[in-house]
Amino acid sequence: MNLITKIAWRNIMRHRGKSLIIGAILFVGALIMTMGNGVISGMDAGLQKTIVHSFTGDIVLISDKQESDNVFFEFLGKAVAPIYNFSDIKKVLEKQPYVERALPAGKNMAMVLNEEGGTPGNAFLLGVDVKKYRSMFPGNCKVIDGQMVGDNEHGALVPAEARKEFQAYTNIWFMPEGTTLDSSRLPKEVKPDYASLIPKTNAVLMGFNEDNSTTDIRLGIKGIIQYRALNSLWGRFIVIDIESYRRCLGYFAAADKIAIPASDQKLFTMADENLDAMFSSESLMVHNTAKKGLKPVSAHKTAAAPSPAAVDVDAGAYNMVFVLLKSGEDEASSIKKLNAVLKEQKLGVRAVSWKRALGPVGSMATIIKGALFVFVMFLFFVAIIIIVNTLSMAAIERTTEIGMMRAVGAKKGFISIMFLAETAMLSFVFGGAGILCGIAGVNVLALCGWTSDNDMVQLLFGGDTFHPLLTSVDIGLSIVQLAIVTLIAVVYPTKVAQSITPLDAVTRD
Repeated sequence: MNLITKIAWRNIMRHRGKSLIIGAILFVGALIMTMGNGVISGMDAGLQKTIVHSFTGDIVLISDKQESDNVFFEFLGKAVAPIYNFSDIKKVLEKQPYVERALPAGKNMAMVLNEEGGTPGNAFLLGVDVKKYRSMFPGNCKVIDGQMVGDNEHGALVPAEARKEFQAYTNIWFMPEGTTLDSSRLPKEVKPDYASLIPKTNAVLMGFNEDNSTTDIRLGIKGIIQYRALNSLWGRFIVIDIESYRRCLGYFAAADKIAIPASDQKLFTMADENLDAMFSSESLMVHNTAKKGLKPVSAHKTAAAPSPAAVDVDAGAYNMVFVLLKSGEDEASSIKKLNAVLKEQKLGVRAVSWKRALGPVGSMATIIKGALFVFVMFLFFVAIIIIVNTLSMAAIERTTEIGMMRAVGAKKGFISIMFLAETAMLSFVFGGAGILCGIAGVNVLALCGWTSDNDMVQLLFGGDTFHPLLTSVDIGLSIVQLAIVTLIAVVYPTKVAQSITPLDAVTRD
């Protein structure tokens, strides 16, 4: 082995020009490989943080009656099938060791009616327990005007992006309750239209149910919000309290739930003949058993409606459940296990990944990630071709040297190992330097803190900030990729060198 190393090093030094060309290619290839892996890993981590931990969770539970897994951006805003048994689903989720937390939500499209007689607008409604929503996805949005919906309070949070769209099409300018129109607080692109703006501190929302029925409600606007990232996508989701959402969509609200006494529940299980007997002449006639001299009974007072705090919001309708997994849990295996449990318990829901729930948006993120990977692999392919060509030419130029080695007893295996050792040494020195420079480059790019407001760029960044990331797995992957490039690149040149005979050396001279 020592002999092979000495011969390989001697050959590298004797052919410095060719060695530097191959080394430069290996350096650039390793550098791009490492930085490419850093960008892809950063994008994965960014998407995990931006979408999974800000909007959807790792897994989304939807009704078995729901035809499409795309429940966020389905074509024409088709209604999402409701879920009525979250209380039972919650008990099952709490028993799963891989589930961190879950949040039920209502999501459907609604029409924003224009009371001025103009064209109505459209928006997606996201009905949630706002306190639990903020706990599930902390920091995913901020209030830029007004305030958050309070505990047990009815109201809407209108995204700034949706407000701009309504203003552009209807000239209506939504504002928080208790505020007045102030030109100094308007965005600069809206200020020229100040005189014609129609201020509104509430909105009339008309929801569309899965059976095409409609219900409208008037809801006060508590605040104007802005999402941390992807506002062009999420900026059309108006967040409202879950009870208002249910009334808007025509679902039974939790506050409307009526408790039926056990004695009266028997009426729903009686046979037809027993029901008929209830209305016979004898059953309708009763004897007056009231005793004389009794004081008149005071009028019956109806019980007051339960306070919002006393309402169990889990008892009403939802459309989906966001599920966050514990750190380190595999998404695919968790979905498989969760679906098995849900099916066994006959809960009428299924689990899908957040990418499937997002439809084209989730696919777009995957496509961008795949495009980056293909680009890096294309560079690998180009590097292999250049290295193969350079090594092959080097082998032909060394015909005399290789032929003389064969003449003194060197076997084909020795020649192969010699070529592999030369390339491995170049790969170790120059490729290793490329990986180290790639690590440094990724850290420098991460420190730059580049940001963008463009949604497509944010998908590429994995959020609003470009933050490439390298883990030990990524560095190991770069080393493996470099080794693969080296092995593939040396195959053909080795065969060329093996085909050289002592006669070739004599003929060449």
